[in-house]
Amino acid sequence: MANAPSSSSPSSPATAPSSSSPSLPVTAPSSSSPSSPVTASTNTTPPPSSSSVVPDAPPSPKSAVDFLSLCHKLKARKGTTRWLRSDVENPESLADHMYGMTLMALIAPDVPGLDRNKCIKMAIIHDTAEVMILDTTPYVRREITHQRGQVALYNMCRILGEGEGSRGKEITELWMDYEANSSPEAKFVKDLDKVEMILQALNYKGDEQGNDLDEFLRSTAGEFQTEIGKAWATEIVSRRKNT
Repeated sequence: MANAPSSSSPSSPATAPSSSSPSLPVTAPSSSSPSSPVTASTNTTPPPSSSSVVPDAPPSPKSAVDFLSLCHKLKARKGTTRWLRSDVENPESLADHMYGMTLMALIAPDVPGLDRNKCIKMAIIHDTAEVMILDTTPYVRREITHQRGQVALYNMCRILGEGEGSRGKEITELWMDYEANSSPEAKFVKDLDKVEMILQALNYKGDEQGNDLDEFLRSTAGEFQTEIGKAWATEIVSRRKNT
């Protein structure tokens, strides 16, 4: 979810997570493995590709329902404290926010070099870890929030499996990509996060809810990374000026 606008409230002390928190497992290939001998052969059948991956078995019904039950809590989890601080009644939930972003990714125009299907998946899962993070106050430092999210997501995704080709690994990789802002898809979905926020602020303004919701528009000015994000944000701002 996009960062809330800055507040003059004093920063709450943030305590870094314990170094014993589980981290995402990384297994390096062994350098001591003996190489296979090369022998001449008249067999013209090509060998199996060494890059082919046999995916893990799909999650069991129990694992699937366990994971979905955790995600179900996103429906009741409100979008941090940003709307509450603006006196919005019954603000959107994290599930509402993620659904809105997923629709945006679905209807977005095709752009060369941008995998729209990956964007849709990333939008669906980008805030999933927040269901297990109790403290989402905006005053906690960004790196602390990331560390908590990484641990939370790891604990959630291990339910689905951690091996190569597993759903758990796929979700983890999508989340890490989004958090690192390291791909064209991550940059686009980061923009959608902001677009959904200012569109929601516009809708609340139309419903005559909240105080000074224009701060949400100001907080995203100049922060968009893609042409689509800039164009959609410009349209929302123009509608605000006409209301």
